[in-house]
Amino acid sequence: MAHWLMKSEPHAYSWEQLVEDGSTHWDGVRNYQARNLMRDDMSVGDLV
Repeated sequence: MAHWLMKSEPHAYSWEQLVEDGSTHWDGVRNYQARNLMRDDMSVGDLV
Protein backbone atom coordinates (compact mmCIF):
# COMPACT_ATOMS: atom_id res chain seq x y z
CA MET A 1 0.00 0.00 0.00
CA ALA A 2 1.38 3.40 -1.00
CA HIS A 3 0.88 6.81 0.57
CA TRP A 4 0.21 9.80 -1.71
CA LEU A 5 0.24 13.54 -1.11
CA MET A 6 -2.34 15.38 -3.20
CA LYS A 7 -2.59 19.15 -3.62
CA SER A 8 -5.45 21.38 -4.71
CA GLU A 9 -5.94 25.12 -4.55
CA PRO A 10 -8.46 26.04 -1.81
CA HIS A 11 -10.65 27.99 -4.24
CA ALA A 12 -10.87 24.92 -6.52
CA TYR A 13 -11.52 22.21 -3.89
CA SER A 14 -10.98 22.82 -0.19
CA TRP A 15 -10.26 20.50 2.71
CA GLU A 16 -13.67 21.36 4.14
CA GLN A 17 -15.33 20.23 0.90
CA LEU A 18 -13.42 16.92 1.01
CA VAL A 19 -14.44 16.32 4.63
CA GLU A 20 -18.06 17.06 3.73
CA ASP A 21 -18.00 14.85 0.59
CA GLY A 22 -15.99 12.00 2.11
CA SER A 23 -14.32 11.20 -1.22
CA THR A 24 -13.99 12.73 -4.66
CA HIS A 25 -13.02 12.07 -8.26
CA TRP A 26 -10.20 14.18 -9.67
CA ASP A 27 -10.26 14.97 -13.36
CA GLY A 28 -8.79 17.66 -15.57
CA VAL A 29 -5.22 17.03 -14.35
CA ARG A 30 -3.00 18.96 -16.79
CA ASN A 31 0.40 17.83 -15.51
CA TYR A 32 1.29 14.72 -17.52
CA GLN A 33 3.51 13.16 -14.86
CA ALA A 34 0.85 13.61 -12.17
CA ARG A 35 -1.86 12.28 -14.49
CA ASN A 36 0.22 9.21 -15.35
CA LEU A 37 1.00 8.49 -11.69
CA MET A 38 -2.68 8.76 -10.78
CA ARG A 39 -3.70 6.56 -13.70
CA ASP A 40 -0.94 3.94 -13.59
CA ASP A 41 0.44 3.77 -10.04
CA MET A 42 -2.40 4.64 -7.64
CA SER A 43 -4.55 1.75 -6.48
CA VAL A 44 -7.77 1.39 -4.53
CA GLY A 45 -6.82 1.24 -0.86
CA ASP A 46 -3.79 3.54 -1.14
CA LEU A 47 -3.79 6.27 1.48
CA VAL A 48 -4.03 9.88 0.35
